Parts: sequence; C-alpha cells; structure tokens
Amino acid sequence: MKQSPRWLAWHQTGVSAESANSGSTRSPPPEEAGRYARGGPARTDRRRAALVRLLAPILLLGLSGCLLGPDYVRPKVDVPPSFRFEYRDASDVANTLWWEQFQDPVLNELIETSLANNLDVKAATARVDEFIGQFVSTRSALFPQVSAGFDASRQRASKSGAVPLPAGVGPVYNQFQPSLSAAWDIDLFGKVRRETEAARANLLGSEQSRRATILTLVASVASSYIALRSLDRQLEIAQDTTKSRAESVQVFELRFKGGQMSQMELAQSQSEYEAAAATIPQLEAQIAQAEDALSVLLGRNPEPILRGRVLAGLGTPAVPAGLPSDLLERRPDLQQAEQNLIAQNALIGAARALYFPSISLTGLFGSLSSRFSNLFTGPAKVWSFAGSVTVPIFTGGNITGQVRQAEARQQEALFAYEKAIQVAFQQVEDALIALQKSREQLDIQGKQVDALRTYLRLARMRYEGGYTSYIDVLDAERSLFNAELQYTQTQSTTLTSLVGLYMAMGGGWVVQAERMIAPPPGGQPAAAHEPVAETQ
Repeated sequence: MKQSPRWLAWHQTGVSAESANSGSTRSPPPEEAGRYARGGPARTDRRRAALVRLLAPILLLGLSGCLLGPDYVRPKVDVPPSFRFEYRDASDVANTLWWEQFQDPVLNELIETSLANNLDVKAATARVDEFIGQFVSTRSALFPQVSAGFDASRQRASKSGAVPLPAGVGPVYNQFQPSLSAAWDIDLFGKVRRETEAARANLLGSEQSRRATILTLVASVASSYIALRSLDRQLEIAQDTTKSRAESVQVFELRFKGGQMSQMELAQSQSEYEAAAATIPQLEAQIAQAEDALSVLLGRNPEPILRGRVLAGLGTPAVPAGLPSDLLERRPDLQQAEQNLIAQNALIGAARALYFPSISLTGLFGSLSSRFSNLFTGPAKVWSFAGSVTVPIFTGGNITGQVRQAEARQQEALFAYEKAIQVAFQQVEDALIALQKSREQLDIQGKQVDALRTYLRLARMRYEGGYTSYIDVLDAERSLFNAELQYTQTQSTTLTSLVGLYMAMGGGWVVQAERMIAPPPGGQPAAAHEPVAETQ
C-alpha cells in the first residue's frame, strides 16, 4: 500500500533541506519515534484479537455455506429386462482382452502398437490433462489468494504545494514497501462449489471420452485386420481362378485350331478368364487402401502391414454375456453422457447463486519506510483489512436469463443421455442379430460352395465324355468363383460382428487396454494422476 509523499515527509523521512540536493535522508525525530513506540505491543494484541473475532464467523460461514440448485440424481430410464436376440452359449468375458481369442500374435501386436502410438488416443489423453487443469483452476477459487510484493521508489515533493513542507524537511525522499496481501471471495451460496462440481464432472467425462476412443480404436484395428485378411483370401481365390482359366484358354485355343471346339465356346472361355483377371487389380487396390487405413490407426505413415494367421485360421472369440442394465456401467460413452448431465445440473446452482450477495475480504500486512534498514522495525509496519458485500438489485433479466439457459442445457444433456442409452441398446441388438444371421448365412454358403464344387466336377466329367458343351463347365466355374468370394466375405462379416458386439457391450477390457497406453513425453498418462476428490 503506497502512502502519500506528504505523509512520508512529515511522519517518516525527515529529509533535511541541506541534504535535499545530495539525496541523503535522515532518521525520524525522536518525538516521532516515541509516538510510534507508546503502547505498541498491547495495542497491537488488542487489534489482532478483534480481527480474529471478526474473521472467525466469516470463515465458518464460508466453509458451511449453503448449496443452491438441485443435487444430481441419476434419471430413471426404461431398460428392457433382456435383449431380443440372446445366445445361450454366451460367456462372461467382457472384462478380458477378447482380441487374444483370435489366437493371432500379429493382431495382438498391432493392437498394442495402436494403443501406444495412435494420435487420437494421444489427443484424448491431452484433453484429460486439459480438464485436470480446468478443475484445479476452478477449485482454487474456494481458497484465499495470497501474494507478496515489494515496491521501491524515490520521489520529490513540491515546495510550493497547497500544504507547505515543515521546516527542516527536504522535498526528496525514498520509499520502500514490502507487503503480503490476501483476497478471498467467500462462497457463501455455493457458486464456486457448484462450478467445481461441474469441472469435476467434465474431467471424469473426458476420461470416459478417452476410454471411448480406446474402445473404438481396438475395435477398428481388429475389424480392419480381419477385413484385410478377407481381401487377401479373395485375392488368392481370384488368382487361382484366373490361373485355372488361363490354362483352359490355352487348351481351348489348340482345340479350336484343330476343329474340336467352336469359336463361341472359345470366346466364352476367354470372356470368363478376363472377368476373373479383372478382379485382381480391384482387390489389390482394396488391399493397399486397407493397409493405408490400418497404418494410420497404428500411428504410422502408410506402409505394408505384417500378416499372421489366414482368415480361416483365426480363432472365434466367445460371445460376451450381459444384461441391458449392464451397459450403463460398461460403456464409456454412456458414462461420458452422464457426466455431462451432472455438470450441467451443477451449473444450475451456480447460476441461481448469482441472485444472492457476494462477499469479498481483502487484507494487507507489510511495512513502509524511507530507509531500507528500518523496514522491519515496529514503527514501519502497516496493515489493512477490508470487506465488501455486493447485492444485485436490477440486472435487466441478466441473471434470470443465465438461470434459464443453465436449466435448458441441463434438459438438453438429459435428453442426450437418454438417447445415448437407446442407441446403445440398438447397437447391441444390431450386433447380436448380425452375428446370429451371419453365422446362419455362413453355414448356408458353406453348403453352397460344397455343392458347386461337386457340380463343377460332374460338369467337367460330362464335358470330357462328350455329353455336354463347355458352356456348362464355364457356368459352374463362374458360380463357384462367386460363391467362394461371398463365403469369404461372410467369414469376415461374422468375425467383425463379434468385434462389433464387444464394442457395443463395453466392459472392463477397456480399462485393461487403457493401461497399455504409452505415457506422454512430459510424464505419466492422465490415468496415472491421483483421483480427484469430489467437492461437496
């Protein structure tokens, strides 16, 4: 706290007229020092006791103030007792690393790499750290803010001012002032506590958002790898079929030259060969694009992807069991939506608190002297204490508008939470029916492939025996080629349906996968931070 030059000149500095030009200072007169010394300790103790008596009830009020607004209660939602399509052989494997059931070490390594390097996961981790900082910053308003300072100056007072300088007091003086100041806005009606509650919910929501990112990433890597192995198998079928048809074309060209085959049959054979050959570059392009997409999931630039087991050699994970009510605790996206609802619910109380008075306390303790050596002596001490109360009287509807806005946002978050639950039920039902029907389809297509292989073998025998034309053989080859491609695609669909089911069901496996994330360069991952204590 800076004092006026006149106060310093009269009560502390005592700069002589003779020393004004040289800038030197002298000690205060003995009578001035005696005035400061009279009754000093006793008077100071009485002031301190009065200050404590004043502060004690204010501190108690600040710590035990009321909380405005509604306390959060989880809304009741319509949860079906069971899913429409359930498996009798379902197992409780939602808390295991389900991708290991594919029994492919390469897939396991790819998922570990993606968890360590994926940029979406790193961005989600950074967002968690951001919300940690936001929470700490918001909560800090609950406590007094203390700061220290030091001011030093050299000034000259006017000799011709309205109040003349006393005789023997020079116009030039120094001023030194170290100080310790504190300010505190008392949270009497819970505005800051509600804002802290909202910040905590936002922090927990960001952690669930990161887990949702991990869940999506693991499912995407597994699905992309399965799709890649399916394309590899389809390319293998196309290459084998093209090679077989190329050999047939060579034989038929010789037979056509020898007059043993019509030109129509030769042209048909060449057409079937070209049709099979045309699928090869198409599949090769799809494979390269799948590798590029998988590389990005791994946090790499596009590059070839290592292969492990063939599609038919992949293990089949068990079907996860669970009830619809389990999704509320298993799925991170639902928990994120609920935390957003908690945050918006708390902000209603923060908005309502604006209707009520705000109380602020400020205090300063320090010293003020013209000599640095006298700063910490009794006469140099200065202190101040102040309080203020601000009551809104007329705001033109500003506070009412903020309350209505907070209440509307809470309703919006509530509806979003309820819809997220409905979408979660839909996704599980869709994954269950997709798995069930794809398995049925795979069984039927397997029988179709077996039947077409028998048909092709018999057609060739009849053609070699002269009982039919080669058109029947070409029809059988075409049908078998298409059926084998479709069977491979359905194999992929069945496995990816299982992946989608694990993704829709959620579970503890997400937490286990979260532990596999590499820590950021600056330190530990956000999950390693100490738990944030809830502020009531």
